[in-house]
Amino acid sequence: MTTQQKQSQPPSDRAARGQGPLAGVKVLELAHLVAGPMAGTLLADLGAEVVHVEDPKVGDAARRQGPLKDGTHLWWKVSGRNKRSVTIDLRQPAGQALAHELVGWADVLITNMRVNTLRKWELDWESLHVRHPKLVMLHVSGNGLAAASANEPGFGKVGEARSGVVAVTGFADAPPVHAGFSHADTVTALMGAFGICAAMVDRLDPDFQGELIDLALDESLFRLIDWQVVVADQLGYAPPRAGNQLAIAPGVLVNTYESADGRWLTVTSGTPRSVMNIATLIGQDPADFQTQQQLRERVPELDARLRDWISERKLDDALAAMKECEVVAAPVLSGMDILVDPLFAERGDIITIADEDLGPLRMQGVIPRLVRRPGSVRRTGPQLGADTDDVLRSLGHSEDELAGWRADGVV
Repeated sequence: MTTQQKQSQPPSDRAARGQGPLAGVKVLELAHLVAGPMAGTLLADLGAEVVHVEDPKVGDAARRQGPLKDGTHLWWKVSGRNKRSVTIDLRQPAGQALAHELVGWADVLITNMRVNTLRKWELDWESLHVRHPKLVMLHVSGNGLAAASANEPGFGKVGEARSGVVAVTGFADAPPVHAGFSHADTVTALMGAFGICAAMVDRLDPDFQGELIDLALDESLFRLIDWQVVVADQLGYAPPRAGNQLAIAPGVLVNTYESADGRWLTVTSGTPRSVMNIATLIGQDPADFQTQQQLRERVPELDARLRDWISERKLDDALAAMKECEVVAAPVLSGMDILVDPLFAERGDIITIADEDLGPLRMQGVIPRLVRRPGSVRRTGPQLGADTDDVLRSLGHSEDELAGWRADGVV
């Protein structure tokens, strides 16, 4: 059966109800800020039921990060989407007991809390695995659970520095540069969600005995730089910062250029043919760019000539000419550009969802796109504790218990 035939078949009942492929998977988050919670958001986008536990008084610090509109923080509306917010004071024994009940409810536990704190509350992997042998647990920490420094605090920028990414980012004559967003945290979240999905497949085995996914904040980015260790090991050096170029691929051309109307675009090549296309575009002889030696020797000059060529043309005109010559290029888009970009619109990558504070709110759609059983965005980041009563009632607790816990500050 072809892909087109599969896509034309009527959707299943679950798909018709807008439930993604992870519908029915229950996830508990004892996590805050970025790395752990974003892993949960990725799962929630694809249908998982995610309960996010927060402190009753202050909530997740991520609620207060980033810019505001009319007193409302914007970042949380995206980062907390599709989740249920439950407030529990985990410092109180009654709160720890409720957390243990929720672990019993969950298929997956996501946490980025300090390991010694979890051990004190018997919410660490060793304690929970005895009671819940089929539990899948993602633990994100600064240095990883197997390290002697496992209990030390960690933040994403330190993970980026350790990963090798920052050492190769920036220009040779300038300091190393971090990415302009939470690079290590978000990539760790993506790798964590991938690990959880792999473990959930393994969970289908009747002999499954649970899984601990142990991620340090430097490891996911470190893994994605395929060449850094083998080059250091076999050649005895670390490739230097090379701006927009690739230090290990001197025979290709990758750079950003400013057009005559003050806009920026990226041009990239990955093969001799693509470099020859650039040469043709700007009136150079493509035969001068056929061999690896020619590429290494001539690409710097080609880069300078291309910069001059683009600087003399408006961006739209330059892009049109590049398309004719099959030169791969694209404008450097800001958030404002993305909102009106036709390709993002065509792909449906920006959605509008109603928010109780801000009204219609645009944000990223669900990525990855699953054609047969796509995920969905069902709500923006919830108000603090919005789902506490519903979730605890579903565990069998009475109104009197809820009232008592609320009076004691447990929830």
